[in-house]
Amino acid sequence: MRQTITKGDLMKKEYDLSKMQSRRNPYAKKLKKQVTLRMGEDIVEYFKQMADETGIPYQSLINLYLRDCVASNRKLQMNWLSHS
Repeated sequence: MRQTITKGDLMKKEYDLSKMQSRRNPYAKKLKKQVTLRMGEDIVEYFKQMADETGIPYQSLINLYLRDCVASNRKLQMNWLSHS
């Protein structure tokens, strides 16, 4: 008689992870790219104040704001004055 083995039969109920060594995510560097930006002091102060209130680093807040702009496909409205 042949016995059918399922995925559940191969799994242990518990695993001992206490001896497991941690390692860095090899894809972590691909998740974010380091850039240098020049921003107005008022912009930096705005996000630093928000960082103090929320406990989230201001660079992360700027990244979250820009990510929200991308997700909502927000377009910057620029109205240039013509030189006549």
